[in-house]
Amino acid sequence: MSFHQDQSVDAGRRSELIAPTALVATSQPLAVQVGIDALKQGGSAVDAAIAVNAMLGLVEPMSCGIGGDLFAIVWDANEGRLIGLNGSGRSPYALTRKAFAEQGMERVPLRGPLSWSVPGCVDGWYALHDRFGRLPMADLLAPTIDYAERGFPVSPVIASMWYQATDLLADDDGAAATYLPGDRAPASGEAFCNPDLARVTRLIAEGGREVFYCGEVAEAIVALSQKRGGCFSLEDFADHASTWVEPVSAPYRGVDVWEIPPNTQGMAVLEMLRILEGFDLAESGHNSAETLHLLVEAKKLAYEDRARFYADPDFYDAPSAVLLSAEHAAAQRKRIDVKRAALEFPPQDPRLGRGDTVYLTVVDGDRNAVSLIQSIYYGFGSGIVPQGLGFALQNRGALFSLDSRHANALEPHKRPFNTIIPGFVTKNGQPLFSFGVMGGDQQSQGQVQVLVNLIDFGMDAQQAGDAFRFSHDGSSTPTGDRMCDGGIVYLESGIPETIAEGLRQKGHRVEYRRGGYGGYQGIWIDPETDMLHGGSEPRKDGCAIGY
Repeated sequence: MSFHQDQSVDAGRRSELIAPTALVATSQPLAVQVGIDALKQGGSAVDAAIAVNAMLGLVEPMSCGIGGDLFAIVWDANEGRLIGLNGSGRSPYALTRKAFAEQGMERVPLRGPLSWSVPGCVDGWYALHDRFGRLPMADLLAPTIDYAERGFPVSPVIASMWYQATDLLADDDGAAATYLPGDRAPASGEAFCNPDLARVTRLIAEGGREVFYCGEVAEAIVALSQKRGGCFSLEDFADHASTWVEPVSAPYRGVDVWEIPPNTQGMAVLEMLRILEGFDLAESGHNSAETLHLLVEAKKLAYEDRARFYADPDFYDAPSAVLLSAEHAAAQRKRIDVKRAALEFPPQDPRLGRGDTVYLTVVDGDRNAVSLIQSIYYGFGSGIVPQGLGFALQNRGALFSLDSRHANALEPHKRPFNTIIPGFVTKNGQPLFSFGVMGGDQQSQGQVQVLVNLIDFGMDAQQAGDAFRFSHDGSSTPTGDRMCDGGIVYLESGIPETIAEGLRQKGHRVEYRRGGYGGYQGIWIDPETDMLHGGSEPRKDGCAIGY
């Protein structure tokens, strides 16, 4: 049976999209259409995902692009199993903690060349395409090249994000030349062209990943790094490779939820769900003070583990089996006071707050499915765009710790802790739900809220994303000092003040905030009808389209 059959749930702000054959959902309509076109040309779900991702790098450049990383979970219908890809990049060989100490830095800067790690996106595309692709890569990248050359109309939410980054872009010659035509951000509905990105994308389409990692692109980035005081070398790019991984899972009320293991934060979703399974959330009520209290407290506990244990597995062996065990969940559950908020928990890096990311999901006619997330981390990443390349370089390296005792301590050629996480749900060994929630630190708690909406409260794929959310920020000081006040619970305006007051009575600090609640996309594969049910984030520009 499907979970979302409760007709008492109020309709969402839009209906879910239901399609019989295939479906694409992401945060920008033109990118969705590019994916649909790829599917109708005979492409696989992976083909469509690559085409969508390339297009998103053009139309939503502050959030993603070939200067960033990606992760994916793929349901292979032929093999009947999930396969994970870690497409995140590593730190430069020449970058050490000593270099920061000599400059009197206590943390990696959020912007600039010292925040760079090797972009993993392009290699991730080719790894996925080599294994699951059907159409030529040139065909998949052609729409992006075409739109970049002749221009596309900027959509409203993206235009607002672009405008807010004006000062950052103006500080870098390459960024200003690329993204501030006429010395300003393009307005909603205004056409924007990126001929440099069109040229580089064409080079990649014709020459493959080697162009990026061993050719002109790598050479340009390394030259800029040397000029700007960075540490990149050609060896850093030549030695980059994505990693195929086994997704990790945890049960929740009759389904299995899957995530990519560290260096991502995906296990925090699973830890939260294992804790919450011991509480009757349906009895407590949707977005009641009691339910939100339990979700926030479970988040605090899971993020405590996240801060201590999640790091590059090549450098640190996280106790994943223990963290996801029923015993650990039971012990964590006992630490929750159902009547009172916990006020003290270990510190977290304050920069894990609001990142810019894109998430997309595709299911094709053969029921192959892709859950893919891609990011340059903060808006326009490091704030640096190499002249003539047309894309910003990510600042993912800013998430390294400079504490030598920390699991996520900076080391040469190491992957930093990464916030971006694709999600997937199976039931009885079959694909059920491909989904994700972008938004930095919000991603794990956002995924849990979507799943609880679906599974505990019977919402459909659209309603689960429409429902008002909370966001708990447990690291509200810029210094990273130890927190003893429980952090802040932010609420969307649609959650009544009576609920906020109920949380305050339990000891929570509560504030209303307009944004920062993430961006959801999801496709539900109905196990009874085989119909595809798509939901798309109403807080973004995107949509779900199928046929």
